[in-house]
Amino acid sequence: MRTSLWLGSVGVSVLVLTGAAVAQPFDLPRPSPGAKASQMVGLTEVTVDYSSPAARGRAIFGGLVPYGELWRTGANQATRLTLSREVSIDGKTVPAGTYALFTIPTRQAWTVILNKNPNQGGTYHYKQDLDLFRFQVKPRSAPKRERLTFIFSDTTEDSTSLDLEWAGLRVSIPIKAPTGKQVEATLKGIDEAGGRQYIVAARYLLEARKDYARAMKFVERALTLKEEWFGLWTKAQILAGTGKIKAACPFAQKAQASGEKAPFFPFADDVKKALKDWKCR
Repeated sequence: MRTSLWLGSVGVSVLVLTGAAVAQPFDLPRPSPGAKASQMVGLTEVTVDYSSPAARGRAIFGGLVPYGELWRTGANQATRLTLSREVSIDGKTVPAGTYALFTIPTRQAWTVILNKNPNQGGTYHYKQDLDLFRFQVKPRSAPKRERLTFIFSDTTEDSTSLDLEWAGLRVSIPIKAPTGKQVEATLKGIDEAGGRQYIVAARYLLEARKDYARAMKFVERALTLKEEWFGLWTKAQILAGTGKIKAACPFAQKAQASGEKAPFFPFADDVKKALKDWKCR
């Protein structure tokens, strides 16, 4: 009797343990893990989402990735390219949005395809009539990478290069952003904003463009609305940038006096150093 009860308990324990084991998540590393790369180009964010397969000793281009055939440009789902604003690729306008990024590799040139359907499982549901456009790029040699990788290179305020690198090969997609036009549109509408907006515009023109004349116009507008340390310090920097150190001193001194009364004065050390360097009295 005792034996049968004991065996029954073992049976229940085995069932409980088995159930617990089944309930545990079955999670292992993916052969082609997901990856993402993102880059700001001026005011535009460019993002690529893809799955990153490994070479594992295999011949890649012309082997695992056949020449002359449509490729998802990665693994699993088709690679996706997302643009927060309108850009230009290969001289063609690409509206903001998300696109599937397909390619057709050959030895001499690759055809790059932007397709309007971003949610595709590989090439199975690809429809050419949904292509936004196609263009060709030439592959170049690159340091060998075990896994397919997208990186951004040569990024400026107006452009970047989205580079696919894998197995000793690099394919670059040139992307240009109309940052200048976007900035001008912002500056034209700035009259509707307050004084701080004028100062932000002035500092952009001062720091990014070295356009002292336009920067001065915006900071003067800000100071007519309210004379505060931020505008005073910005005007001092603009004057100093044009070599008018003596003229800059009174505004730096006023900025220091105003800033010391303000609840937030993050440029305190910069102003103090400038007063010393400029030998203001």
